[in-house]
Amino acid sequence: MNSFFLGIILVPIIEIYLLIKIGSEIGALTTILLIFTTAIVGLYYAKYEGLNTLKSGFAQLSKNETPAYEVISGAAIAFAALLLIIPGFATDVVGFLLIFPFSRKFIFNLFSKKFPQKKRGKNNFIDGEFEDIDDDNDRKI
Repeated sequence: MNSFFLGIILVPIIEIYLLIKIGSEIGALTTILLIFTTAIVGLYYAKYEGLNTLKSGFAQLSKNETPAYEVISGAAIAFAALLLIIPGFATDVVGFLLIFPFSRKFIFNLFSKKFPQKKRGKNNFIDGEFEDIDDDNDRKI
């Protein structure tokens, strides 16, 4: 079974289980308020981190450097905001882990070890020669 489809099935099951367990311990109203609070606080912090990432990306561009980490970080922050909007505790935990910079870097390092980067040599080009041939039959556009 594909892991994506397995995730679609398992995530709601885990969320419902956690909502029932936590709701039975702290009460239904408190659980609902906690879900809304984590969503609101998480979205504001996602906005803050997103603006910091955008500022850092512009700083990289002004130095003529590629803002690769900032682009990936921005996508992770957007995904974390989506996870925080979804009601539930498991998605909130994953969302907060993706929003905080130190845990985001840790997660990125785990994934970067899984996908090794290509080694590029100093001379990464193809050497060749060409000859421009004038042809009177070519149409000029």
